[in-house]
Amino acid sequence: MNWQVYIILCSDESLYTGITTDVTRRLLQHAAGQGAKYFRGRWPEKVVYLETGHTRSSASRREAEIKALTHAGKCLLAGGTQN
Repeated sequence: MNWQVYIILCSDESLYTGITTDVTRRLLQHAAGQGAKYFRGRWPEKVVYLETGHTRSSASRREAEIKALTHAGKCLLAGGTQN
């Protein structure tokens, strides 16, 4: 199975990192309130970063690496378009 690591820009300018096998489905779940509790009180705006070609294990490791980055580091990873 092809796992993906993604970063979503949220309505409060925060960045959420997660893994999935279908990023479109997952974004819709987050928008509908069926995803992570993180989206209670904030809304997903758009996917700003996506890595594909992972196994479940490698996606989880990469997610942890990205979550350990600062907000600025995540912005750089996402293309440097965020504050």
